[in-house]
Amino acid sequence: MEYKPLEVTRERASSGTESMRINMGPAHPAMHGVIRIMLTLDGETVTDAEVEIGYLHRAFEKMCEQGNYLQALPYTDRLNYVSPLINNFGYMAAVEKLFGLQCTERTQYIRVILSEISRITDHLTCIGASAMELGSFTAFLYLMKAREFLYELVEDVTGARLTVSYARVGGVKADLPAGCKEKTLKALAEVRKILSECDRLLTRNRIFVDRLEGVGVISKEDALAYGITGPFLRSTGVDYDVRKAQPYFAYDRVDFDVPVGLQGDNYDRYLVRMEEMRQSMRIIEQAFSKMKEGPVQVNPFTGEVIAGAKMVDEAKLGHTSGLLEIKAAVDPTLDGTSKYDQQKIYPSGEKEKRVMLPAKENTYGNIEGLMNHFKLIMIGHGIRPPKGEAYFPVEGGNGELGFYVISDGTDKPYRVRVRPPCLPPMAALANMIQGGTVADIIATFGSVNMIAGELDR
Repeated sequence: MEYKPLEVTRERASSGTESMRINMGPAHPAMHGVIRIMLTLDGETVTDAEVEIGYLHRAFEKMCEQGNYLQALPYTDRLNYVSPLINNFGYMAAVEKLFGLQCTERTQYIRVILSEISRITDHLTCIGASAMELGSFTAFLYLMKAREFLYELVEDVTGARLTVSYARVGGVKADLPAGCKEKTLKALAEVRKILSECDRLLTRNRIFVDRLEGVGVISKEDALAYGITGPFLRSTGVDYDVRKAQPYFAYDRVDFDVPVGLQGDNYDRYLVRMEEMRQSMRIIEQAFSKMKEGPVQVNPFTGEVIAGAKMVDEAKLGHTSGLLEIKAAVDPTLDGTSKYDQQKIYPSGEKEKRVMLPAKENTYGNIEGLMNHFKLIMIGHGIRPPKGEAYFPVEGGNGELGFYVISDGTDKPYRVRVRPPCLPPMAALANMIQGGTVADIIATFGSVNMIAGELDR
């Protein structure tokens, strides 16, 4: 076969000028391997652009139809994997809406705290990566250091950094660990220091401002027409925030401001995200001060602890007398599943048996608990919301993250539809980069904060 060298397509206009069509991505470092932009250039100026997505499509919505409602939870971690807890809570809130359930007040505050921690990690990643791609590697390192303080908090609470799977229908996996409040407030103090340092490094840096100001401009009307939400929309001057417009969890009980921009350019989007992180820390501190502890346990605890495996063996032999008064020592992955932990979340002792797993002591120690566990776990059983549909929006790191769930009365969702907040800005990207230079694409694309797992679903 005759070898033919790769040729760049050129089009000659009637005026005698030449235009060049080239691919930017998916191999370009700034495209993260998952986006392809087909550019038409006149020198360094972009005259036309076409954005192609779908390089990371993992069939999230279809996979949610294959298992039960709880088995879909780990898939949500892989949507916006920079702030997975917000995905967890949004999906579970939609399922709770199907059931007509309202999670406890303490759980609502826990969800608010962890959602805002996730929002900060999301914005730190966006600003840090964008600054690095524009040449500011120092700011990137500082912001990743700040993010590390918060990831340690997430790991303390959930046991994981990214793939957390922490939410449950009607609640959360486990209560906050001892000392969580003090450690969180200490971490927020460190994050504030780093944000102040990066503010001095970037906000009035002549090179940084010149690369962002007046670049990637989108008007308020165009942003609304595309369905854009989040920091991208707020940079145009529209103060729409789901937490204010449709309060959920405990957001109506905390005070915070919604920062907005004026120009709708990349610089405004940077400023909005910087201020949102400060507001998120303000929300977290209020949530901790307002959250009630409640009793640690309702029933007296004898003090005896035995291994979960031994408790199972005793139950198999019929030696169930007194098992309910003994605490099971379980594997670390099951922490929070004992009745003594659950009583922190449900102080009254009342539990929603249709959706919440029984405590391990009950599963191992009596037939009712075993049957309850069986009915929620076994294939063909599981939790079964009534027939119907529910949509629940939350404010994600990039804007309105919505979950639309349809139930046909079985243990599997009939349909799970996700409204990914970074899709509308990606739809508008082609128009935003036209008329700019190739170098400006990096800054504008970074301000979109595109997360491919959420975009391609």
